[in-house]
Amino acid sequence: MNYYSQDLVEEIRSRSDIVDVISGYIRLQRKGSNYVGICPFHNDRNPSMSVNQSRQIYHCFSCGAGGDVFKFVMEYENLTFPEALKTLADRAGVELPDREVSPEERKQADLKAQILEVNKLAASYYYYLLRKPAGKLGMDYLTGRGLSAKTMQQFGLGYAGKSGSELYRYLKGKGYSDYLLKESGLFQADEKHGMYDKFWNRVIFPIMDIRSRVIGFGGRVMGDGKPKYLNSPETRAFDKSRNLYGLNLARVSRKSNLILCEGYMDVIAMHQAGFNQAVASLGTAFTQQQSVLLKRYTNEVLLTYDSDDAGVRAAMRAIPILKDAGLTAKVINMEPYKDPDEFIKALGADEFQKRIDQAESSFFFELRILERQYNFREPESKTAFFREVSKKLLEFEAGIERNNYIEAVAERYHLTYQELTRMVSQVGEHLGEIRREDKPLAPLSQRRKKTEDRSLRPQKLLLSWMSSDLKLYRNIVRYVEPEDFTDPFCRRVAELLSVQAGEGKLNPAALFQQFTEEEDQQKLAELLEQSIPSLSGRGGEEKALQETILRVKQNSISWQTEHMDPGDMDKLREIVQKRRDMEKLHISLD
Repeated sequence: MNYYSQDLVEEIRSRSDIVDVISGYIRLQRKGSNYVGICPFHNDRNPSMSVNQSRQIYHCFSCGAGGDVFKFVMEYENLTFPEALKTLADRAGVELPDREVSPEERKQADLKAQILEVNKLAASYYYYLLRKPAGKLGMDYLTGRGLSAKTMQQFGLGYAGKSGSELYRYLKGKGYSDYLLKESGLFQADEKHGMYDKFWNRVIFPIMDIRSRVIGFGGRVMGDGKPKYLNSPETRAFDKSRNLYGLNLARVSRKSNLILCEGYMDVIAMHQAGFNQAVASLGTAFTQQQSVLLKRYTNEVLLTYDSDDAGVRAAMRAIPILKDAGLTAKVINMEPYKDPDEFIKALGADEFQKRIDQAESSFFFELRILERQYNFREPESKTAFFREVSKKLLEFEAGIERNNYIEAVAERYHLTYQELTRMVSQVGEHLGEIRREDKPLAPLSQRRKKTEDRSLRPQKLLLSWMSSDLKLYRNIVRYVEPEDFTDPFCRRVAELLSVQAGEGKLNPAALFQQFTEEEDQQKLAELLEQSIPSLSGRGGEEKALQETILRVKQNSISWQTEHMDPGDMDKLREIVQKRRDMEKLHISLD
């Protein structure tokens, strides 16, 4: 929600050049009239993000991400619009004024801030209770796990009491409403018990975002209760898929990699042992958003998932996600121990550092796990294994990287380079033949969609042209009006440009404020980045523009004809007159 006037938003935008801002996050290089860089929102080894300085927008031609300077900061920093506005305002030296809002608006806008406030108080209460006689059970558990007082303080560890109502009474005494306490995720309610603490008789692990704000909690039960670990539900302040435990500390570790663990205790034990680059996912499977978050701080991630079957499966799921984000993934072998905490307790930090130095390429880890499915004593099974290996080798782009892996695999499995290369080629040819097989005719609905796409291209191109220059816009609208855009999205953009032109200034980047859906914002970024044909002289420009306008007009008339009521004679006469007018149309840039 935007509390501030559009004038203030535009002032902050004008002081936040998109090239300067994005250059603070990724490396940009000038290419023609635009800048290009490696997109941080997907696996991008080659520059596919274009930043248009004149229009103050960005667009990735590969994954479709796009928007204005506010959208980039929101996506990269995982912020709401008001938070991104504040970030850019601080950067530009603009002070955001207080603004009077309605009670309901203020209630909704401040909910996240209020939850963060409640979380901070809850974390302080849990921290306090752990160090009191009532927290002895939790303290005994943590000291028994070998944690020092300093480490417990660093991670803000605490304890939730046994009664299940201590925190509720404490926060009610501070004047907080039941509505807010329920929204915080710290409490549950039912008809029998009313409101009661979600966490009780548990060691508490505060979960912090990269700004070290407490956004949620994890709790480890004392005793044999179930579930063993319990996490906060998602709230306005807590999104499990977009945060990582310990990242607030690990991101400033200055290590060349980050270590991805399974649980809280692994992270804490590793930090205590000096491996302060350790982080963990939050009780759920590792996500694409978390991989993008890691990409901001490193190019290499080491996996230390448990060595049991569940840990292996988790690692196998995480590896492709890490690769898709453009990260190098390696796996630390912790055998004969289950997890980093056990390993470090048994063999010490120096031995664990050796395992880090010897971390296995994720590719060879995957092959080692793949081996378990085949019987190497049976020739057919062994051959089938190498076919699967060949498929995996084909995933590498042709060239030095693939050849290097072929050489390494051949050496590991006692093959010759030529033998394995031949099999990779055969498998590649076979897969290519499958891809080249004749495909059945697409359904009629899909063929119609292709026809619609052909009519959409001129509309998008013309809008890109219209948004590029106010004088050119005014020339074009002598011949085209918003109603000529048959695509609803294009028509909406044309209407918004008309409003801007009426105010005497085109501002393509500001159009993003009018679309709240992610899909619409991506469509807008793609539209505004349409490649305008390379024109040769004034005559060439007029010809290209005239052809585009004529296509839009022709499509508009065809669409109106197709959708008109056959009995509407007035509409028919109007369409006939439009056809006649179009035949006489002469486009001029003067």
